[in-house]
Order: sequence, then structure tokens, then C-alpha cells
Amino acid sequence: MWQLAWPMLIGQLATVGMGVADVAMTGHVSAEELAAVSLGASVWSIVLVTVMGIMMAINTVVAHEMGAANYHLIAHSVRQSLWKGVGVGLLACAAANLSTLLFDHIGLEQAVNDKASMFVHVISLGMPAFACYRALYGYTTSINQTKPVMIIAVGGLLFNVAVNWLLVFGNLGMPQMGAVGCAVATAVSMWLMLAAMVAWIRIAPAYTQTFPFTHWEWPNWAEIGSMLRLGLPIGVTYFAEVSAFGAVSLLVARFGVVQISAHQIALNFSSLVFMVPLSFGIALITRVGQSLGGGDPRKARFVSWVGVAMSIAFGALSAGFIALFRWEIARAYTSDPQVQQLCVQLLLFAALFQLSDATQVAASSAIRGYKVTRQPMVIQLVAFWIFSLPLGYVLGLAPAWFPWSPSAPMAAFGFWIGLVLGLTVAALLLTIALRKLANRRVLAA
Repeated sequence: MWQLAWPMLIGQLATVGMGVADVAMTGHVSAEELAAVSLGASVWSIVLVTVMGIMMAINTVVAHEMGAANYHLIAHSVRQSLWKGVGVGLLACAAANLSTLLFDHIGLEQAVNDKASMFVHVISLGMPAFACYRALYGYTTSINQTKPVMIIAVGGLLFNVAVNWLLVFGNLGMPQMGAVGCAVATAVSMWLMLAAMVAWIRIAPAYTQTFPFTHWEWPNWAEIGSMLRLGLPIGVTYFAEVSAFGAVSLLVARFGVVQISAHQIALNFSSLVFMVPLSFGIALITRVGQSLGGGDPRKARFVSWVGVAMSIAFGALSAGFIALFRWEIARAYTSDPQVQQLCVQLLLFAALFQLSDATQVAASSAIRGYKVTRQPMVIQLVAFWIFSLPLGYVLGLAPAWFPWSPSAPMAAFGFWIGLVLGLTVAALLLTIALRKLANRRVLAA
């Protein structure tokens, strides 16, 4: 599991590192630029992660075919997944641009509104490339070739940071573009990463047996529909969690630049840490899918619980790290003392939900390895939109119409309490669901 996961971990960290670099570098320009990137990223990340989930169907399909040694079917599936990526990427680009209309209704300062909207308009141009890249990402990781995603993602991060340095701060005679400079760097990085992945697959001998670029193939709507039925629930699952965090960002924005900036820093670092259990989860989809494709449900069950245990162990370590080094984390992101003070307090909540977050992503990924995607979707929707957001809304905003509202709004603190509850509910329900599913498949065999 670790041999499969560690290159993906570095790749995922590098990919998320682009967002970390955006937030950290604009945090040293001004609180206004940081707020613009924070709000733009809160919308952008919802669309990005939803697309990532929709495209993840190829992981399960290829893993099962790989386990069954049906190599001739893998190339066809990858070609159809690329067509799916083109369509999903274009729709996601349009959705991201339309979502900026929300900024007009949350009481933002006009300057922050304009910069956040422009950030989304520019960065969305990279979405078609990202969707197709995730199709090839799922293909290569599911045939046990994970090092390419690591090397390409690290290269993308280095490019992103270099262009940020030029455009955010206006170095070497380049225009100082602030938040918009971050968007330009990230969008271009996505297209370069797709080109690099295509080139790697064409050159490396490891892809000879399943090479997908042997000939042109038009869209097969039945095949694409089958992958959408598998991938859409994963996308909705990811949307349920990330949109809850994104909705919190939009609701916190009414409390001012300090609140939204501190919230985004804590959320951004939590997202970075989350890449470790997420990498275990992607490896789980591959390992569980290959075991089931090879007709061994007992091995699939064993692999599932090993992955969950690894994620829980990391969750305990990350909780301790965040709690101990929360001041250092805050200072790395921003030099504003007010933002630092609030961020340190929010990072304690981030430490608190590490175990739940690690558990829920591992359990849901193992379930997807069984080609079951609707059950995790329902559980995540219930956890975040029935438990997490309503509680956060009541505590954070203290609406007068609700009889048990606190006497004063708790602002970001109230919303983070709701997030802790949502992740805990998701972790418990998904663990129970995985146990029942794995045992049922063993008994059926």
C-alpha cells in the first residue's frame, strides 16, 4: 500500500501546494489580495474537487480490468474517459465562471469582489486540461505506475511558484498582478501538466501493454454514460464535503477580511495535510479493485482495513503536529498579527477533526473500490448538509429566528464546530458501511 501511495502523496501535495503557494504569497502582499484569493479559491476548489471525483471512475474501471488481466479493454476505457474529461472540463469551466455571481450577494467590499471574480475567470481556463489530466492520472495509478504523477506534479508546482514570484510581486520587470497573477500561473501549469503526462505515456515502456493512443476513437456514449453513473456519485460526494467548507468561507466573509483570511489559512493547511490520507484512499481504490477483479474478496477486505488503519495512524500524528506548531503555521502564511491570532485558534479545530477526516476518506475510497459509489454520496450529503452546515449556521451567525441560537454570533468558530461534527458523523457511518459491504462480499463468495 505504501509503495503505491507515496509517489501519489508527493504528487497530491505538490498539486495542493499550488493553492498553498497562492495563499501564502498573496498573504505577504496585503490582506485585501489574500481575501480575494481566499474567496476565489473557495469557489474554485469546489469545482476542482467535484471534477476530480467525477473523473475518478476510471480508477475503479482500470483497477478491476487490471486485476482480471483484461488489458485490451483498458485502452478503450482510457480513450472514452478522455472524451468524458473534455465534456466535464468545459462544463466545469462554465460553472466556475457563473459561480462568481455569488460574490455580489455576500456583502463584500467591491475591490475584493472584483479581484476574486477575476481570479476565478482566469484560473477556470485550466479546467478542461485538469479534467483530462485526471483521466490519465487515474489510468496510470491504476496500473501501478505512480511515479509519473509525482514527477509531473512537482514540476508543475515549481513552475507555479516561479510564475507567482514574477506576477504576484512584479519581479524582474513583470507587472504586479497580485491575486490574478496566481490564477495565470495555476491555469498555465494545468495545461503543461497534461502535456507532460501525454508525453510520458507515449515514451515510457511500462504503458506498452495498455497503450491508449494507438488510434483515434469517437465518443462511445454508452461507455461514457456507464463511467458517469459510476463517477457522478463520487463527484457529488466530494462536492458535499468541499462545498460545505466553501459555503463556510462565503458565510464567514461577512465578518471582514481578518475572519475570512484566518479561516482560509486554517482550511488551506488542513487541505494540505488531507492529501496524505487521500493518497492512501486512491491507493485503496487500486488495491481493492485489483483484488476484486482477481476474484479475491478476502484480500479486498484485508486491504481495506489496512488502508483505514494507516489513515487513522496518520490522523493521530497530524493532529499532534498541528496543535504543537500552530503558531509557526500561521506565521508562515501571513505577517498580519490579527490574522495570525485568529488562525492559531482555528487550527486547534483543524487538529481536532484530523482523525475523523482521515477515517472517512479511507473508508469511502475502499467502498468505491467495490464499485459502490452511491452509498458514500448519501452519507456525505447527510453528514455535511444535514448536520454540519445547519449547526455551523446557527452557531456562526446566531439567527434571531432560531430559539436556541447563542447570544452573539460565534463567526468562524461556530462554523468550525459544525465541520468537526460533520466529519465525525461521516467517519462513523462510512466505517459501518464498509464493514457490512466487505463482509457481505466475502460471504457471497
